[in-house]
Amino acid sequence: MIALHRIDHAALRVADLDEAARRWALQFGLTERMRADGRVALSCDDEPLALELVESAGGEPANRAAFDAGGPGFDHVGWELARDCTLDDAAAHLDGLGIAFERVAGIGDRAGGEALRLRDLEGNGHELLPYRAPESRLTPYARPAGTLPVGHPRKLGHVNFLTGSIKAQLAFYVDALGMRLTDWLGDGGAWLHVNPDHHVMALVDKGYSHFHHLALDVVDIGQMRAALDHLGRHGRWLGWGPTRHGVGGNIASYVRIVEEECFVELYCDMEILRADHEPREWPDDRYSSNTWGPLPPRSYFRFDAVAIASERESLESLGTPLPPADAAPVPTTATAPS
Repeated sequence: MIALHRIDHAALRVADLDEAARRWALQFGLTERMRADGRVALSCDDEPLALELVESAGGEPANRAAFDAGGPGFDHVGWELARDCTLDDAAAHLDGLGIAFERVAGIGDRAGGEALRLRDLEGNGHELLPYRAPESRLTPYARPAGTLPVGHPRKLGHVNFLTGSIKAQLAFYVDALGMRLTDWLGDGGAWLHVNPDHHVMALVDKGYSHFHHLALDVVDIGQMRAALDHLGRHGRWLGWGPTRHGVGGNIASYVRIVEEECFVELYCDMEILRADHEPREWPDDRYSSNTWGPLPPRSYFRFDAVAIASERESLESLGTPLPPADAAPVPTTATAPS
């Protein structure tokens, strides 16, 4: 069998490692923990890693190269195994299901060990990492702060993928990685958990595959307000939010990241599941997605230049329909975020 303890990190390929590391640290309050072999490890709190930035072109050892040789964007998600599930247990489980994987050398605080690399049915990369005992079991606010900046996020909480094959993908994550279904939204959205948090992953059926967002947990809506004011001063904008989700219950704001083709969700107040939780079926309506108001604009589910330009200038709200993805770019005078 296989069992996951938690989400360990998300990894993004970047065009310029120095620029990206400065940008993510400055704009989202992350702390650089390690830099080596074309990679930078960033943390939310005092954990070793929450976000890994990978140089998108060369410079890495062959066994720790990016999952793909492409440009900036999603690379993989790292998952920490449960305390009583070894890497060999996980490898035997994957072998039994006929799922291809490779063993790679550990890096950073896991140097000298190994990790397992695999892909889901749509080619999205994942790494399975051995359980790592925390340096301290005290609550974070009782531990020394070290060099942590004020207002930093508390943790990486979850990731979200768009998919063109939701039922097959759901079956993969349940069978291959041992995740458990939390909720359905109609027949087009599925949320999965591995611990009491409502979800560590969500899948949304949009007819194609794309990494949609990584989510950073903040204390409350007051910290979210301060973070969004800060991000606005750096030229960032919201694709959607703030919202109060029915599914999951969290308050969420989705910040567009043009450079790595994804969103960052800032969230708080996530539902904590009971030990005897049973999956629920939510109606696919506005209230299930946002008890406070509107559904997201159509640009929220797209990452092409047309959608980004439309979203940044709020053209849908101004009455200009979002053109198809293959249409000419919408005229805009906006500049790249700083």
